[in-house]
Amino acid sequence: MSEYILNLLPVNEEEKRTFEAIAPEAVHVYAGRRTVTQEQLEAATVILGWPRAEDMKNARSLRWFQSMWAGTEEYVGMLPQGICFTSSAGSNSRSVAEHMLASLLAVCRRLPTYRDSQKAHRWEDEGAMKTLLGATVLVIGAGNIGGEFAKMCQSLGARTVGLKRTVRGEVPGFDQVDTMEKLDHWLPQADVVAMSLPHTPETVGLMNEERLRRMKEDAILLNAGRGSALDQQALGTMMKEGKLWGAALDVTDPEPLPQDSPLWDIPNLLLTPHVAGGMRLEITRKNCIQQAQDNLRRYLAGEPLVNQVK
Repeated sequence: MSEYILNLLPVNEEEKRTFEAIAPEAVHVYAGRRTVTQEQLEAATVILGWPRAEDMKNARSLRWFQSMWAGTEEYVGMLPQGICFTSSAGSNSRSVAEHMLASLLAVCRRLPTYRDSQKAHRWEDEGAMKTLLGATVLVIGAGNIGGEFAKMCQSLGARTVGLKRTVRGEVPGFDQVDTMEKLDHWLPQADVVAMSLPHTPETVGLMNEERLRRMKEDAILLNAGRGSALDQQALGTMMKEGKLWGAALDVTDPEPLPQDSPLWDIPNLLLTPHVAGGMRLEITRKNCIQQAQDNLRRYLAGEPLVNQVK
Protein backbone atom coordinates (compact mmCIF):
# COMPACT_ATOMS: atom_id res chain seq x y z
CA MET A 1 0.00 0.00 0.00
CA SER A 2 1.41 3.38 -1.02
CA GLU A 3 1.94 5.87 1.80
CA TYR A 4 -0.09 9.07 1.82
CA ILE A 5 2.08 11.58 3.68
CA LEU A 6 0.22 14.65 4.91
CA ASN A 7 2.90 17.21 5.72
CA LEU A 8 1.82 20.12 7.92
CA LEU A 9 5.36 21.18 8.80
CA PRO A 10 6.69 24.66 7.91
CA VAL A 11 8.82 23.38 5.02
CA ASN A 12 10.50 25.24 2.18
CA GLU A 13 10.79 23.96 -1.40
CA GLU A 14 14.17 22.33 -0.88
CA GLU A 15 12.88 20.47 2.19
CA LYS A 16 9.85 19.29 0.23
CA ARG A 17 12.17 17.81 -2.38
CA THR A 18 14.10 16.02 0.36
CA PHE A 19 10.90 14.47 1.78
CA GLU A 20 9.92 13.34 -1.70
CA ALA A 21 13.37 11.85 -2.34
CA ILE A 22 13.16 9.89 0.92
CA ALA A 23 9.75 8.45 -0.04
CA PRO A 24 9.58 8.62 -3.87
CA GLU A 25 6.66 6.20 -4.15
CA ALA A 26 4.50 7.99 -1.60
CA VAL A 27 1.84 10.60 -2.20
CA HIS A 28 3.06 13.86 -0.63
CA VAL A 29 0.47 16.47 0.29
CA TYR A 30 1.39 19.79 1.93
CA ALA A 31 -1.13 21.79 3.90
CA GLY A 32 -1.50 24.16 6.82
CA ARG A 33 -3.04 23.54 10.21
CA ARG A 34 -6.11 25.58 9.33
CA THR A 35 -6.35 24.66 5.66
CA VAL A 36 -6.09 20.87 5.89
CA THR A 37 -9.26 19.17 4.66
CA GLN A 38 -11.21 16.26 6.05
CA GLU A 39 -10.48 14.29 2.87
CA GLN A 40 -6.73 14.76 3.35
CA LEU A 41 -6.95 13.65 6.98
CA GLU A 42 -8.99 10.58 6.05
CA ALA A 43 -6.50 9.53 3.38
CA ALA A 44 -3.31 10.12 5.37
CA THR A 45 -1.29 7.11 6.51
CA VAL A 46 1.42 9.45 7.84
CA ILE A 47 0.91 12.90 9.34
CA LEU A 48 3.82 15.21 10.09
CA GLY A 49 3.28 18.49 11.93
CA TRP A 50 0.72 20.14 14.16
CA PRO A 51 -2.86 19.22 13.28
CA ARG A 52 -5.64 20.35 15.57
CA ALA A 53 -6.32 17.65 18.12
CA GLU A 54 -10.05 17.63 17.37
CA ASP A 55 -9.32 16.95 13.68
CA MET A 56 -7.47 13.73 14.42
CA LYS A 57 -10.72 11.79 14.74
CA ASN A 58 -10.90 11.97 10.94
CA ALA A 59 -7.49 10.29 10.46
CA ARG A 60 -8.98 6.84 9.89
CA SER A 61 -6.10 5.46 7.79
CA LEU A 62 -3.32 6.80 10.01
CA ARG A 63 -0.40 4.56 10.94
CA TRP A 64 2.18 7.09 12.15
CA PHE A 65 1.91 10.63 13.48
CA GLN A 66 4.95 12.83 14.17
CA SER A 67 4.05 15.93 16.18
CA MET A 68 5.88 19.19 15.50
CA TRP A 69 6.33 19.84 19.22
CA ALA A 70 7.99 18.18 22.20
CA GLY A 71 4.85 18.54 24.33
CA THR A 72 2.11 16.10 23.31
CA GLU A 73 -0.53 16.41 26.03
CA GLU A 74 -3.07 18.05 23.71
CA TYR A 75 -3.39 14.75 21.81
CA VAL A 76 -4.07 12.53 24.82
CA GLY A 77 -7.21 10.53 24.05
CA MET A 78 -7.59 12.16 20.63
CA LEU A 79 -5.62 9.77 18.39
CA PRO A 80 -6.73 6.57 16.63
CA GLN A 81 -5.91 3.43 18.56
CA GLY A 82 -2.79 1.46 17.67
CA ILE A 83 -0.87 4.13 15.72
CA CYS A 84 2.79 4.99 16.23
CA PHE A 85 3.08 8.44 17.85
CA THR A 86 6.34 10.37 17.96
CA SER A 87 7.28 13.87 19.11
CA SER A 88 9.92 16.43 18.14
CA ALA A 89 11.53 16.34 21.58
CA GLY A 90 14.84 18.15 21.59
CA SER A 91 14.17 20.31 18.53
CA ASN A 92 13.71 23.49 20.56
CA SER A 93 16.19 22.75 23.34
CA ARG A 94 18.58 25.52 22.34
CA SER A 95 15.81 28.08 22.12
CA VAL A 96 14.28 27.30 25.52
CA ALA A 97 17.67 26.95 27.23
CA GLU A 98 18.84 30.33 25.92
CA HIS A 99 15.61 31.92 27.14
CA MET A 100 16.04 30.35 30.56
CA LEU A 101 19.62 31.62 30.80
CA ALA A 102 18.66 35.10 29.62
CA SER A 103 15.85 35.25 32.18
CA LEU A 104 18.11 33.97 34.95
CA LEU A 105 20.84 36.52 34.26
CA ALA A 106 18.24 39.29 34.00
CA VAL A 107 16.94 38.42 37.47
CA CYS A 108 20.48 38.06 38.85
CA ARG A 109 21.32 41.55 37.59
CA ARG A 110 17.94 43.04 38.59
CA LEU A 111 17.23 44.05 35.00
CA PRO A 112 13.41 43.92 35.35
CA THR A 113 13.66 46.43 38.21
CA TYR A 114 15.98 48.67 36.21
CA ARG A 115 13.59 48.52 33.26
CA ASP A 116 10.83 49.71 35.59
CA SER A 117 13.11 52.51 36.73
CA GLN A 118 13.80 53.47 33.13
CA LYS A 119 10.10 53.71 32.35
CA ALA A 120 9.65 55.88 35.46
CA HIS A 121 12.68 58.06 34.49
CA ARG A 122 14.26 57.12 37.82
CA TRP A 123 18.08 56.87 38.20
CA GLU A 124 18.60 54.64 41.22
CA ASP A 125 21.13 52.00 42.25
CA GLU A 126 19.29 48.85 43.35
CA GLY A 127 22.28 47.42 45.19
CA ALA A 128 23.68 43.90 45.29
CA MET A 129 23.50 41.50 42.36
CA LYS A 130 24.10 37.78 41.87
CA THR A 131 26.50 35.69 39.80
CA LEU A 132 26.42 32.09 38.62
CA LEU A 133 30.08 31.66 39.47
CA GLY A 134 30.13 29.09 42.28
CA ALA A 135 26.34 28.80 42.38
CA THR A 136 24.48 25.49 42.63
CA VAL A 137 21.87 25.19 39.89
CA LEU A 138 19.24 22.49 40.42
CA VAL A 139 17.45 21.48 37.21
CA ILE A 140 14.18 19.63 37.77
CA GLY A 141 13.76 17.70 34.55
CA ALA A 142 17.19 16.70 33.25
CA GLY A 143 16.06 16.07 29.68
CA ASN A 144 17.04 17.75 26.43
CA ILE A 145 16.17 21.28 27.52
CA GLY A 146 17.44 20.88 31.07
CA GLY A 147 20.74 19.47 29.85
CA GLU A 148 21.28 22.28 27.35
CA PHE A 149 20.55 24.88 30.02
CA ALA A 150 22.86 23.12 32.47
CA LYS A 151 25.76 23.23 30.00
CA MET A 152 25.31 26.99 29.67
CA CYS A 153 25.32 27.40 33.45
CA GLN A 154 28.45 25.26 33.74
CA SER A 155 30.23 27.52 31.26
CA LEU A 156 29.57 30.43 33.64
CA GLY A 157 31.05 28.61 36.61
CA ALA A 158 28.00 27.00 38.19
CA ARG A 159 27.74 23.53 39.69
CA THR A 160 24.77 21.75 38.13
CA VAL A 161 22.56 19.04 39.59
CA GLY A 162 19.88 17.36 37.49
CA LEU A 163 16.83 15.41 38.63
CA LYS A 164 15.05 12.84 36.48
CA ARG A 165 12.79 9.84 36.96
CA THR A 166 15.48 7.24 36.34
CA VAL A 167 19.26 7.61 36.35
CA ARG A 168 21.36 5.43 34.06
CA GLY A 169 24.77 7.03 34.39
CA GLU A 170 26.17 10.45 33.65
CA VAL A 171 24.19 13.06 31.70
CA PRO A 172 26.02 15.76 29.71
CA GLY A 173 25.74 19.18 31.32
CA PHE A 174 25.40 17.94 34.88
CA ASP A 175 28.00 17.54 37.59
CA GLN A 176 25.60 15.23 39.37
CA VAL A 177 22.33 13.53 38.47
CA ASP A 178 19.82 12.19 40.96
CA THR A 179 16.29 10.80 40.94
CA MET A 180 13.18 12.92 41.42
CA GLU A 181 12.75 11.33 44.85
CA LYS A 182 15.70 13.45 46.01
CA LEU A 183 13.98 16.77 45.21
CA ASP A 184 13.36 17.68 48.84
CA HIS A 185 16.98 16.91 49.66
CA TRP A 186 18.37 19.25 47.00
CA LEU A 187 15.99 22.19 47.26
CA PRO A 188 17.61 23.76 50.38
CA GLN A 189 21.04 23.54 48.74
CA ALA A 190 20.24 25.22 45.44
CA ASP A 191 20.90 28.85 44.56
CA VAL A 192 18.83 28.42 41.41
CA VAL A 193 15.93 26.01 40.90
CA ALA A 194 15.05 25.59 37.22
CA MET A 195 11.99 23.64 36.15
CA SER A 196 11.70 22.12 32.66
CA LEU A 197 9.01 19.51 33.20
CA PRO A 198 6.25 18.24 30.90
CA HIS A 199 2.61 18.16 31.96
CA THR A 200 1.90 14.72 33.44
CA PRO A 201 -0.14 13.47 36.41
CA GLU A 202 3.16 13.14 38.33
CA THR A 203 4.30 16.71 37.69
CA VAL A 204 1.04 18.57 38.44
CA GLY A 205 1.56 20.58 41.64
CA LEU A 206 5.06 19.16 42.13
CA MET A 207 6.49 22.49 43.28
CA ASN A 208 3.93 23.17 46.01
CA GLU A 209 4.10 25.62 48.89
CA GLU A 210 5.96 23.20 51.15
CA ARG A 211 8.68 22.72 48.57
CA LEU A 212 8.88 26.40 47.71
CA ARG A 213 9.54 27.11 51.37
CA ARG A 214 12.36 24.57 51.38
CA MET A 215 14.28 26.80 48.99
CA LYS A 216 16.93 29.24 50.18
CA GLU A 217 15.61 32.65 51.18
CA ASP A 218 17.63 34.25 48.37
CA ALA A 219 17.23 31.54 45.72
CA ILE A 220 15.92 32.12 42.20
CA LEU A 221 13.13 30.05 40.65
CA LEU A 222 12.69 29.46 36.90
CA ASN A 223 9.87 27.64 35.14
CA ALA A 224 10.01 26.98 31.40
CA GLY A 225 8.23 23.62 31.30
CA ARG A 226 4.53 23.66 32.14
CA GLY A 227 2.71 26.02 34.49
CA SER A 228 0.78 23.17 36.09
CA ALA A 229 3.94 22.00 37.89
CA LEU A 230 4.04 25.13 40.09
CA ASP A 231 1.73 26.45 42.81
CA GLN A 232 1.58 30.03 41.53
CA GLN A 233 -0.52 31.31 44.43
CA ALA A 234 2.02 30.04 46.94
CA LEU A 235 4.85 31.57 44.94
CA GLY A 236 3.12 34.95 44.87
CA THR A 237 2.45 34.85 48.61
CA MET A 238 6.05 33.93 49.42
CA MET A 239 7.55 36.60 47.20
CA LYS A 240 5.31 39.27 48.70
CA GLU A 241 6.64 38.16 52.09
CA GLY A 242 10.15 38.88 50.81
CA LYS A 243 11.15 35.27 50.22
CA LEU A 244 13.35 34.41 47.21
CA TRP A 245 15.67 36.75 45.33
CA GLY A 246 13.46 36.52 42.26
CA ALA A 247 11.71 34.31 39.74
CA ALA A 248 11.19 34.03 35.99
CA LEU A 249 8.18 32.24 34.53
CA ASP A 250 7.67 31.58 30.83
CA VAL A 251 4.68 29.34 31.54
CA THR A 252 1.65 29.77 33.78
CA ASP A 253 -1.57 27.96 34.61
CA PRO A 254 -3.82 29.03 33.02
CA GLU A 255 -2.50 30.70 29.92
CA PRO A 256 -2.89 33.56 29.25
CA LEU A 257 -2.31 34.62 32.84
CA PRO A 258 -5.53 36.28 34.12
CA GLN A 259 -5.44 40.05 34.37
CA ASP A 260 -6.20 39.93 38.09
CA SER A 261 -3.31 37.57 38.94
CA PRO A 262 -1.08 39.02 41.68
CA LEU A 263 1.98 37.76 39.79
CA TRP A 264 1.82 40.74 37.42
CA ASP A 265 2.73 43.16 40.20
CA ILE A 266 5.67 41.43 41.87
CA PRO A 267 8.75 43.57 41.04
CA ASN A 268 11.35 40.80 41.07
CA LEU A 269 9.23 38.37 39.04
CA LEU A 270 9.87 38.26 35.29
CA LEU A 271 6.95 37.02 33.18
CA THR A 272 7.10 36.05 29.50
CA PRO A 273 4.07 34.64 27.59
CA HIS A 274 5.27 31.11 26.76
CA VAL A 275 7.70 32.32 24.10
CA ALA A 276 10.88 30.43 25.06
CA GLY A 277 10.35 27.74 22.43
CA GLY A 278 8.16 27.49 19.37
CA MET A 279 9.51 28.28 15.91
CA ARG A 280 10.99 31.63 16.88
CA LEU A 281 14.52 30.51 16.01
CA GLU A 282 15.39 29.14 12.57
CA ILE A 283 17.50 26.43 14.18
CA THR A 284 14.37 25.08 15.89
CA ARG A 285 12.51 24.83 12.58
CA LYS A 286 15.47 23.11 10.93
CA ASN A 287 15.85 20.66 13.81
CA CYS A 288 12.17 19.80 13.63
CA ILE A 289 12.30 19.15 9.88
CA GLN A 290 15.49 17.10 10.22
CA GLN A 291 13.93 14.92 12.91
CA ALA A 292 10.86 14.28 10.74
CA GLN A 293 13.04 13.36 7.74
CA ASP A 294 15.21 11.02 9.81
CA ASN A 295 12.15 9.32 11.29
CA LEU A 296 10.57 8.98 7.85
CA ARG A 297 13.65 7.07 6.70
CA ARG A 298 13.35 4.83 9.74
CA TYR A 299 9.63 4.33 9.20
CA LEU A 300 10.05 3.25 5.59
CA ALA A 301 12.92 0.91 6.56
CA GLY A 302 10.86 -0.69 9.34
CA GLU A 303 13.29 0.56 12.01
CA PRO A 304 12.32 1.83 15.49
CA LEU A 305 11.36 5.51 15.46
CA VAL A 306 13.01 8.15 17.64
CA ASN A 307 11.04 9.99 20.35
CA GLN A 308 8.15 7.55 20.57
CA VAL A 309 5.45 8.76 22.94
CA LYS A 310 4.36 6.10 25.41
